[in-house]
Amino acid sequence: MTFCLSTTIVNPEKDIPIKYAVILLHGYGGDGKDISMLTLNWKRFLPNAIFLCPNGHEKCEINPGGYQWFDLTKDDPEYILEQSKKAETKLHEFIEEIKEKYNLENSQICLSGFSQGCMMSINLGLTSNENYNCVVGFSGKIINQDDLKKRKKSLTKMFLIHGDKDAVVSPTHLLEAKDFLIRNNVEVETKMIENCEHHIPIEASSAALNYIKNSFNI
Repeated sequence: MTFCLSTTIVNPEKDIPIKYAVILLHGYGGDGKDISMLTLNWKRFLPNAIFLCPNGHEKCEINPGGYQWFDLTKDDPEYILEQSKKAETKLHEFIEEIKEKYNLENSQICLSGFSQGCMMSINLGLTSNENYNCVVGFSGKIINQDDLKKRKKSLTKMFLIHGDKDAVVSPTHLLEAKDFLIRNNVEVETKMIENCEHHIPIEASSAALNYIKNSFNI
């Protein structure tokens, strides 16, 4: 079976059955191979997990060597929302393919992402017909709170992590997302990393791993 998105796949060790999937969504201008680096640390502790790291469905306008989930060349919130919904549709299709291929339910899937990938993970986690196991997001935000509130159908629990020195996606977005999620009855944990800019340091990666392990009851 070929997925609708070109995907870097990190399988469990030989003969270990797949019980879980962790879907990792890269940031703006990145690709699946970039974000698959997280699995170097996570794989040993999640032996029954398959890691799927898709490339965005579009070439990045600013960095043609990478991909995007939505275009950021226009500073127009309505345009960005419309483009992100196209990515959402493609990602829902991708996730259904994963569920079919590996015989998994939403409860066995963790959605995770960095920056744009985090934004997509939050939307996917709340607009699906049923909860995923969890969402783990790094350095992201909610794209449009009014729109998400209207479309929310599920209550996937979330762990959001952000650097306090992030100049690309302001850390205030972490607090705004936390407030939104609490007001909409979504279980949420957050972690602000000190002296951290727009990237995923070891402290953030380790905290995320522990959260995923606990969520999968490993």
